[in-house]
Amino acid sequence: MYPSPARPLCSALSALCCAPCTAASTTTTTASSLLLLRSPVPVKRALSPPALLGSSSCAAPRCGCCHQGASAGQCSAAIGPGAASSRAVCPMGNRTSRLYSALAKSLNINAASEHQEYLEQPDSEQLDPIDPKELLQECQTVLQKRPPRLQRNFVELRTDSTNTYRPIRVMQWNILAQALGEGKDNFIQCPLEALKWEERKCLILEEILGYQPDILCLQEVDHYFDTFQPLLSRLGYQGTFFPKPWSPCLDVEHNNGPDGCALFFLKDRFSLVNGVNIRLTAMKIKTNQVAIAQTLRCSETGKLFCIAVTHLKARTGWERFRSAQGCDLLQNLKNITQGAEIPLIVCGDFNAEPTEEVYEEFSNSSLNLNSAYKLLSADGQSEPPYTTWKIRPSGECRHTLDYIWYSKHALNVNSALGLLTEEQIGPNRLPSFNYPSDHLSLVCDFSFNQDPDRLL
Repeated sequence: MYPSPARPLCSALSALCCAPCTAASTTTTTASSLLLLRSPVPVKRALSPPALLGSSSCAAPRCGCCHQGASAGQCSAAIGPGAASSRAVCPMGNRTSRLYSALAKSLNINAASEHQEYLEQPDSEQLDPIDPKELLQECQTVLQKRPPRLQRNFVELRTDSTNTYRPIRVMQWNILAQALGEGKDNFIQCPLEALKWEERKCLILEEILGYQPDILCLQEVDHYFDTFQPLLSRLGYQGTFFPKPWSPCLDVEHNNGPDGCALFFLKDRFSLVNGVNIRLTAMKIKTNQVAIAQTLRCSETGKLFCIAVTHLKARTGWERFRSAQGCDLLQNLKNITQGAEIPLIVCGDFNAEPTEEVYEEFSNSSLNLNSAYKLLSADGQSEPPYTTWKIRPSGECRHTLDYIWYSKHALNVNSALGLLTEEQIGPNRLPSFNYPSDHLSLVCDFSFNQDPDRLL
C-alpha cells in the first residue's frame, strides 16, 4: 500500500532492505561483507571521534552547491572532554562483521499495509553484530564528497562528581522524515541532492555512531524497519517503534510508510522492566501524536528509571492542543513512575517555545522535572536560542522546540553537547549537505543522585 522505490546499490549501506516486518530480520547472516563494496579511495571526510577511529586532521573540503565550507577549526568530529575511549557501543565480533544478505538487495517491496504490523518487533538475535568502526567507515566512504561533520563539544556541568558508575548518555533527535523532507517541508535553500536518502541516512548514522548514546530517542522516523532497526539491533540496541495513526508521510508519493517515534537502548547496559506505547489525547479526543515510555533497570546500579520519547502537534495556533497533549503525557508518566518515585527522563520535539503553556506544565509538574539544556546558560535558567533553524517559503524559522527533561532530585546532568553556532550552520540553514535534519541533536550524560534516601 505504501510502496518504496528501488534504489541503486552504491555501498552496502545503500541497499538496506525493508524485509517483511515479522520475519525477514530472523534470517541468519551468510553474505555481503561490510568491506565488499568499499571504495579504494581514501576517506577524505573527517574521521569520527578518537574513541572510535583515532585522531585525524580535518581537510574541510568545500562543496560547490549551496552549503558554506567550514574551516578546519569548525569541522573536525569530536565527542568532547568527557568521552572515554573505553565507552562501549556494541558487542564486538572476533572476525570481520557481515551484513545480512538483505543488504545485497534493493529496497523494492511494499511496506506493511496495517499499522499493527509496524508495531511488531523483529527478532534479530540470529544476526551477527556489526563492528561500529566498520559501519562508521562505510558511512564515511559514502559521504566522501560531502563536507566533514561539524565539531560540537561537550560542556562539563559537574566537576565534583564522585559517582563511580558510568554515566548514562541520552540522545534526543528529530531526524526529519524522509518523505516529509523530500515531499512536504519545502526547505527552499536546501538542494534536493542534499536530501537523498542514500547519503542522508549515512549522515544520521554517523551522528549516532559519533556520540555513542546508551539511549536514543528519535522522532519522524519513517525508515525504522529497513534501516534503523536492523542496523542498531546489531550494534547492541533494543528498539521500539510507534507510528502516528495518520502520518503525513502517507500523503507523499513513494513514501516508506508512516513516521513515528522510536526508542533504542543498549541491551548490555539496561533491561526492560515494562513499556507502554501512548496515543496522546487532547480534551479527551485521541490525537495523531504518540509517545513511548519504558521503565528500564540499569545493570550496573540495579536502579530503575523511566525513559520517554514524544513528538507533540506542530504549527502556530495549536498551543492549547499541545498543552492538552502535554497534560495527558504527564498524567501517564505520573502513573508509570508511581508519582515520581521512579526517576524520569523525557525526550521530545515539543513543537513549543519555552513561553508556551505546555513548557510551563512540564516545568511546574509534580514530577519535579528540569530541562537539561537550561544548564548550558550562564544563569542556568535559560533555554538555548534555537534547536531548529530552517528557511521555508514563508520565511526563516529559528525556534527552541526540542528538550530533554529529567528528574532534578534523582538525576544529575554531568555534561551536555553544545549546539552548532550560526556560523557553523551557515546562511542556508538546515538541513544541508553537512547536517541531515532541520533539528539539532541534543545529548546529555546523566548519573543517579547518590542521596541514599532516593535509592530505588
